[in-house]
Amino acid sequence: MTHSPPPGMPRARIPGPQQPPPPYPRIGAGLWKRCLGGGLAVWALAALATYTTRHTALLPTLILLGGFLVPVAFVLWAYERHGRDLGVSAVLGCFLTGGALGVVGAALADPSLLRPSFATSTAVGLIEEAAKLGGLVFALRRQPAIRGTRAGLVLGAAVGFGFAALESCGRAFHAVASGGGTGLRTLLETELLHEPLTSFGHGLWTAIAGGVLLARRRPNGHFRLATPVVAACLGVCLLHALWDATHGIAIWLAASLSGAGLGRELFAQGYPPPSGAAQEHLFALFSVGGLALVALLGLAWMRSLAHRGSSWRNTP
Repeated sequence: MTHSPPPGMPRARIPGPQQPPPPYPRIGAGLWKRCLGGGLAVWALAALATYTTRHTALLPTLILLGGFLVPVAFVLWAYERHGRDLGVSAVLGCFLTGGALGVVGAALADPSLLRPSFATSTAVGLIEEAAKLGGLVFALRRQPAIRGTRAGLVLGAAVGFGFAALESCGRAFHAVASGGGTGLRTLLETELLHEPLTSFGHGLWTAIAGGVLLARRRPNGHFRLATPVVAACLGVCLLHALWDATHGIAIWLAASLSGAGLGRELFAQGYPPPSGAAQEHLFALFSVGGLALVALLGLAWMRSLAHRGSSWRNTP
């Protein structure tokens, strides 16, 4: 038998079912735009102050912002649009761990390939793409549930952009250290013109290889070195080699069309810049056009992978 409590007695409140916390942080829409715009404004102010005062205290800020701004903005965009269900730890781990391992692995082999040629560019592309893909595998080794084309495209791009950010910081530091009196000007030109293109290239190539790799990952987490994976790796290595060789190809085409001759001395000093107004204009045209063509080929390949992946249709 139960007795009702006397009137006026406080009644105990039984807590209702609690809503589970969301599986991913609630990042507001457009954060990557604010990050990119604010970072560009800070970088421009730091560049103006450093160029005006010639003070070196802001050089680390210029180097770090110039190297990480575009890659971080892309990672935020990719997480916001296509990678929330993958988790922050996976995206951030691929960006930092995978990118760092890729840079270290590539740095151990690249110094032995100093003479510029298409064969050298191919070897460098093979080494760097293998190092980045190894970084992706290491970052995901304990997360067997992450697989599929969409996950590979997003996380592969995160590894590529992490690699590009660290490599860009190293290149900018080298420009300052070896530039003497023109080190600051070389740094600004490098970060304005070269780094955004390089970051885009590295992110695109590793996204393609990662998409093919994770699309064939086994349910138990083991990675398969299947024929499509090997073919994709060789394909992105070829795109990487074409990208790196664009400078030399542009010089060769400019010299050919201007009638300057195609002697071996043209490439003896590591792709010297062309001389003469006509050659300079032709070189700029072929150089930018070549980079754009390689980028379009990579984008078309990546879009074809995205359209074939069923999980990609469930994201914006």
